[in-house]
Amino acid sequence: MTVTALQARYGDAAPALNLPELPVLDAMLSHRSVRHFVRDALPEHTLETLVAAAQSAPTSSNLQTWSVIAVESQERREALANLVGPQKHLAVAPLVLVFLADLSRIERLGQAQGRDPVGLHYLDTFLMGVIDAALAAQNAVVAAEAMGLGTVYVGGMRNQPEEVAKVLGTPPNVFPVFGLVVGRPDPAKPAAIKPRLPQSAVLHREQYQVPADQSQEIGDYNEALRQFMRTHGMREVDWSAQVVERLGSPEALTGRHRLYEALRNAGFRYTDIDSSTEG
Repeated sequence: MTVTALQARYGDAAPALNLPELPVLDAMLSHRSVRHFVRDALPEHTLETLVAAAQSAPTSSNLQTWSVIAVESQERREALANLVGPQKHLAVAPLVLVFLADLSRIERLGQAQGRDPVGLHYLDTFLMGVIDAALAAQNAVVAAEAMGLGTVYVGGMRNQPEEVAKVLGTPPNVFPVFGLVVGRPDPAKPAAIKPRLPQSAVLHREQYQVPADQSQEIGDYNEALRQFMRTHGMREVDWSAQVVERLGSPEALTGRHRLYEALRNAGFRYTDIDSSTEG
């Protein structure tokens, strides 16, 4: 499986690796985003298992600046599905996990001790919460896939974060970073391993190396991804054009261009940014 997954991921650019057959490694290399689910219930204790895996991820200074909301009710999953797209798979799969950058817990600890943890009000602390949430979520993904379940991330939680916050009832200093849909994949519509850039495009040794000419490797990847799209009945487009278009204007960010405003509306304050802006 490992060699097959590498070939699916890299095609002709797959590195020649002499790897043992390890179930965890196979699962990681075979990852795919699943958007077609059946409505079947999850195995008992799935949620608790995924949270245990998530909490086993590293966390900066053991501050644990993240939380997760498990959304299982049909009504609330449908509300989220409409806010983020719409993306109907949120309403089909039985579980949506919304991972949060959560500074409110430490804020409450400070209040209980009569202290003001002023370090909360710096951008790095929010970034810490985002990183903690991402590390935790990816551990949950690996666990879910090891259990035979499918997952897909939902960055659209940041399209209308104030509305998402209303649905989830989050307090100040909590921000929905992304969602994670979990369910049983629909066998009638299987997901496939999507090609990635060759390792030569992302791996730098010792120092960053700006390529003199990246047209060949990007061109090869454009063709590999086009072949993937063709095979799976998707609209064909060059990856290089797609990514530039995706970031080509504020409107292309589908609401995420107002992240700073949304964070302030959620109660976040940044001493380092606000002071420099005022100056």
